[in-house]
Amino acid sequence: MQEYLDQLQYILDNGTVRGDRTGVGTTSVFGLNARYNMADGFPAVTTKKLAWKVMSSELIWFISGSTNINDLKAVYAHNKIWDANYEDYTKRLGLEVSDGDCLNGEMGRVYGSQWRAWQTTDGRQVDQLQEAIDLIKDNPESRRIIVNAWNPGEASPDQVALPPCHSFFQFYVADNKLSLQMYQRSADMFLGVPFNIASYSLLLHMVAKVTGTVAHEFVHTIGDAHIYLDAVDQVKEQISREPLSLPELHIEDRGQQTIDDFVMEDFKLVNYQCHDAIKAKMAV
Repeated sequence: MQEYLDQLQYILDNGTVRGDRTGVGTTSVFGLNARYNMADGFPAVTTKKLAWKVMSSELIWFISGSTNINDLKAVYAHNKIWDANYEDYTKRLGLEVSDGDCLNGEMGRVYGSQWRAWQTTDGRQVDQLQEAIDLIKDNPESRRIIVNAWNPGEASPDQVALPPCHSFFQFYVADNKLSLQMYQRSADMFLGVPFNIASYSLLLHMVAKVTGTVAHEFVHTIGDAHIYLDAVDQVKEQISREPLSLPELHIEDRGQQTIDDFVMEDFKLVNYQCHDAIKAKMAV
């Protein structure tokens, strides 16, 4: 995970202070890239603690296709990472926070719906993730193994709690090795990016398992890479820590045949050692 720490240092050294929609302010650079080889170990951040269950339950929720925060909590009751966005969404719709139940937990067409039920102009729905998996199996040399979460027709503040930050990903197969590249339009480098790296690396392993390929590389491409100004001290503390050896990922083999067959309990990090957690407030 030295690549990630180097990116943090690069932003501190070269970033431009900019305003943002949250009002907190950031120091930001545009355009970063990193590669994480699964043969080196699972890329879980070690210079602070990765909330593994929170990350993996969110991914299971995305894959389910749900747009409802209550379904996320049904996967893992202690997952609160979407709570603030949900409350902010209710305010934007003119509701009191206490009236959030009026939405019954719905947050608009967030990631899961775009991955699994993209709406076409003629009224059809496209399961992009399943189509990508089918292509990996049937036509692995295709350059169209793509899942797009960014739908500009469903991304306005009154339509969705949060428009997709990690907006587009593509699979690539060579010599039966499966790689995944993700483009992230907006990246909270301190709080969000460790989750994103782990989440898409876990997705890579899951898809590799159901397609009979070997998980190889996660390639992370970032547009606006930023550190919120109220997290600069936490970033400096993290950079000062020595990275530890990466853990290994174990996926319990229950004969999973499809991407929908996995449950959160299937995933375990083996020999995960990390420094203490570093807390910061999420900007909304």
